[in-house]
Amino acid sequence: MTVLPDDGLSLAAEFPDPTHEQWQRLVEGVLRRSGRELSGEAAEDALSTTLEDGLRTRPLYTARDSAPDPGLPGFAPFVRGSRPEGTGASGWDVRPRHTALAGGAADAVLADLENGGTSLWLVLGEGGIPVADLDRALDGVYLDLAPVVLDAGRDTGRAAEALLRLYADRGTGTEAVRGNLGGDPLGYEARTGTALDFAPYAALAARCAEGYPGLRALTVDALPYHEAGGSAAQELGASLATGVAYLRELTEAGLGVEQAAAQLEFRYAATADQFLTIAKLRAARRLWARVAEVCGAPGAQPQHAVTSPVMMTRRDPWVNMLRTTIAALAAGVGGADAVTVLPFDHALGLPDAFARRIARNTSSILIEESHLARVIDPAGGSWYVERLTDELAGAAWEFFRSIERDGGQAAVLRSGRLRTDLATTWAARSKKLASRREPVTGVSEFPLLAEKPVERAPAPEPPSGGLPRVRRDEAYEDLRARSDAHLAKTGARPRIYLATIGSPAEYTARASFAANLFQAGGIEPVTEGGFADSGATEAVLCSSDARYAEEAGQAAEALRAAGARHVFLAGRGDHPGVDAYVFAGCDAVDVLSAALDRMGVS
Repeated sequence: MTVLPDDGLSLAAEFPDPTHEQWQRLVEGVLRRSGRELSGEAAEDALSTTLEDGLRTRPLYTARDSAPDPGLPGFAPFVRGSRPEGTGASGWDVRPRHTALAGGAADAVLADLENGGTSLWLVLGEGGIPVADLDRALDGVYLDLAPVVLDAGRDTGRAAEALLRLYADRGTGTEAVRGNLGGDPLGYEARTGTALDFAPYAALAARCAEGYPGLRALTVDALPYHEAGGSAAQELGASLATGVAYLRELTEAGLGVEQAAAQLEFRYAATADQFLTIAKLRAARRLWARVAEVCGAPGAQPQHAVTSPVMMTRRDPWVNMLRTTIAALAAGVGGADAVTVLPFDHALGLPDAFARRIARNTSSILIEESHLARVIDPAGGSWYVERLTDELAGAAWEFFRSIERDGGQAAVLRSGRLRTDLATTWAARSKKLASRREPVTGVSEFPLLAEKPVERAPAPEPPSGGLPRVRRDEAYEDLRARSDAHLAKTGARPRIYLATIGSPAEYTARASFAANLFQAGGIEPVTEGGFADSGATEAVLCSSDARYAEEAGQAAEALRAAGARHVFLAGRGDHPGVDAYVFAGCDAVDVLSAALDRMGVS
């Protein structure tokens, strides 16, 4: 019997440590086989991915990718968490959102609290529950156990009075009151274009500071900037500028700087880009720690993360469960104090009981079964995460400084400068979505034309008139809506014939690509039988480049003779009789819209 030495695992002890240069040479070999002659750093750069805000994700991170010391959890700059114990004791605050009382006064609210929810986020006033119904919404809720967060826009004052009166009527002691009254005048202005007087919000903050130690008055909501198409750095920079504006207003109203800072909670979007979300929340705490340090109010940033409405799709909404799971995981790993998982049918209207249950259980599984909260800052120490956090913080700080140079958050909102900045970012991202370089699963990639629509009762219309609300699926949703209308009118979807040439090995890849592409626009691909029997007016040639060189012109001529008004080619290259070609990276939205126009689909 062989006895291993008791010196720990040494399975790789006999292998020499590889160098970074050796890895680069391997990358060079891979690129050479694809026809790209690059070496050294250039080879490594070829595998890098460009993100928004001028950031780049490299293919390999090592100890040379240094970043500033993130400190320890509970200590400035709070990169590793707001509290020394993290969320390990009980996990993050699971905060369901409610905008209506459909199904009973408090049925959905109580179901959330009885099945994993630990606080409530109530949208009141325009776009939500009537303020007069707040008592009914909280019927049966133990207000000393469940913190309540309000979101009432211009009705914040009335909603706050109603909630505080409810606490008093139910005998909830001021020491037991926890939550947030949700005042956010600049967030409301971003949503609606309407400016609000800050004085009532300052009065609420003073009232909370003096009599309700566990209650905050103000929310710095960054969702309006995220939902308008802003990047992560723009979202952080705008939230930072808003927080600074509120500190100025509160201290001018008589609050001490520490009292003022204690009245703020920050709300951010969590997306399915898990590493960017982790870095964003870590960077947000670092940035606010710097502001607090300069102001003389050391303290951590309370964070509420919400799964992104921008990423939610209306087609194949079941995939949203996967998106929100990744986003919630990223929010938890990133150190958010509270997490709201939007139900998978959020984009369709009022969520049903099943969707709410899945949303609650997403956090429950991550906390209770995956034990995600037991480790503080589990991504900490990753060269990639630390470097991304640092680079994102730098980009966000520069955006914040540019807002301050232009007069502050209110000034850039009213001048239109912020709208322009966000629109520029969204326009660039829209090009990636249109070319499917940023895929949307179930919409621009792997759509299912035969899916049955998921229908929900309409949700209250949110306030509007300010910054736009965008969605990743919006361009494709417009195309699919045209197809749906055509189906309802004629009993059939617009069709396109896929003319395969040669053997399956030659045409399968491009036929699959073409089918996927045209289904994204609601155009049904037909592969069986001949063109004349397909019900299509357009055709796509699908095969290899070698086969195209030999037969594309003849095949196109035959299709035209059979009645095809337009012939595409899947791939690249000019061939006789072919009107255009479609390829990976083409502007799919433009191609599909033009095809629908030619098919008479309005």
